[in-house]
Amino acid sequence: MSSYASIALWLLSGLLVLIGIAGTIIPALPGCPLIFVGALLLGWSGDFQLIGLPSLCLLGALTLISVGVDLAASALGAKRAGASRPAIIGAFIGSVAGIFFGIVGIVLGPFVGAFTGELLATPSLSRATHVGAASWLGVLVGTAAKAAIALAMAGTIAAALLF
Repeated sequence: MSSYASIALWLLSGLLVLIGIAGTIIPALPGCPLIFVGALLLGWSGDFQLIGLPSLCLLGALTLISVGVDLAASALGAKRAGASRPAIIGAFIGSVAGIFFGIVGIVLGPFVGAFTGELLATPSLSRATHVGAASWLGVLVGTAAKAAIALAMAGTIAAALLF
């Protein structure tokens, strides 16, 4: 591989990692998957000598965990508030459906799903609002967890490059 191509891959890898870190906070970007792709490109550009299979397996596992956290956070928040089964299912559906409606959908989807599910199960507006808010709080906790995972991934990449 030419030195220009290698430099371009390094720059692209670094950019993907930085965008991925930002993506853990910005809902529209798939943060940890972008970090993983950046690490994979970085490994490939160095014939997997700098970032090898053990590091990539760890990064892949962290990526899968972050995706699971992302999908489950709102449902777990609703469950913690004592939500009904329809509200928990609604929070999960709202999280997944929200992805297709941009930032507004990602932020409001879990709330709307949990709120609607709880309202169907127990026609109490205050109860449904409480469950919806708990679901939304779950999203915030999930975002914090994803940010921690992203930093662990960045640390793994740095350790692989330095040692």
